[in-house]
Amino acid sequence: MNVYKLTYNPLQENTFVVVDNNKNAVIIDPGCYFREEKEHLANLIEKNELKILALLNTHAHLDHIMGNAFVKEKYGVDLYLHELDIPTLRMGEQSAHVYGLDQFESSPMPDKYLKEGQELKFGNISFEVIFGPGHAPGHVAFYNKEQNILINGDILFKGSYGRVDLPGGNFEVLKHSITQKLFKLPEETVVYCGHGPETTIGAEKSSNPILW
Repeated sequence: MNVYKLTYNPLQENTFVVVDNNKNAVIIDPGCYFREEKEHLANLIEKNELKILALLNTHAHLDHIMGNAFVKEKYGVDLYLHELDIPTLRMGEQSAHVYGLDQFESSPMPDKYLKEGQELKFGNISFEVIFGPGHAPGHVAFYNKEQNILINGDILFKGSYGRVDLPGGNFEVLKHSITQKLFKLPEETVVYCGHGPETTIGAEKSSNPILW
């Protein structure tokens, strides 16, 4: 699998396009907000002749769902989200108003719900769903054991972790998700984060402030 990272919107969110060897692809957390960002995403897909098979959300905070409506309409794929993050999804328009983001398009509702331990397969793309609440009530991460990659949204960052001061946030729950789930993965696992650079499980196990 090949992973494209695209950084979009005023909150500098990382959108991921994961591609297999047959040009099948899934889009994870489309944060494209401005027209130019939506065009950028569409051009990447067209240039590489990708076939989009699914739209996955790690969670439904505003900056991770800004492009949901665009992707859903353009590619006609199912939207996947954990059921516990439906209230977060429904807060999108209100949150956009708070940030003054008047171009926000409300996300459609999910077509399918994600569950802990679920195995997802799209072409030759496969992920295990890891339920990791604390930053958001229905937060999940997508793990591929064969290639040692974890697309984890805003659970864990390089040298940091997801904020817990938003509705549904809980520090102790987040700490449990990180230490008892993510930190159980192999240390060489590459962690793709919802903001900022990549890291590894090993690096964060040795120095992440969630442990302090």
